[in-house]
Amino acid sequence: MNRFRKLCRAITMPLVVGLVLAWTPLGAIQAALVDTDRVLEQSTAVADRARVLDFMARDDVRQQIESLGIDPAEATARVRALSDAELRQIAGKLDTLPAGEGTIAVIVGAAVVIFLVLLITDLLGLTNVYPFVRSSR
Repeated sequence: MNRFRKLCRAITMPLVVGLVLAWTPLGAIQAALVDTDRVLEQSTAVADRARVLDFMARDDVRQQIESLGIDPAEATARVRALSDAELRQIAGKLDTLPAGEGTIAVIVGAAVVIFLVLLITDLLGLTNVYPFVRSSR
C-alpha cells in the first residue's frame, strides 16, 4: 500500500501541473470577420510578386538587366522590397508588353503566314505558285 501511494504522488504532481498549464489562459484572443477583398489582395500580391520575380529570372531579361549595368541580385532585392500596389502595377504591365522579339520576329511571322496562304491556295487549285505542289488539273 505504501508503494501505491508513492506511485500515485509521483504521477499526480506532473498531472496537476499539466492541467493547470492547460487551463491557464495565454492571452486574449479576438475573432473578427475578414473581408474577402483583403484576402484576395494578399493572395494576388503574393502571385504578382512571384510573377515579376519569374519574369526577372528569364535569361533574356537577366542579360538585358546586365547590359544596362544593373546587378541582377540587386534588382531582385528591389523587387522584393516593392509595395503591393507597385507590384500590381508592374504585373499589369507585363500583360500589355509585346510578345515578339522585335521587327525580325514580325518579318519572319509575316513571311510564314504568306507562305502558308499561298500553299493552301495552291493545294486548293486556285493558284500555281509552287512547282512542288502537283495539281490534278
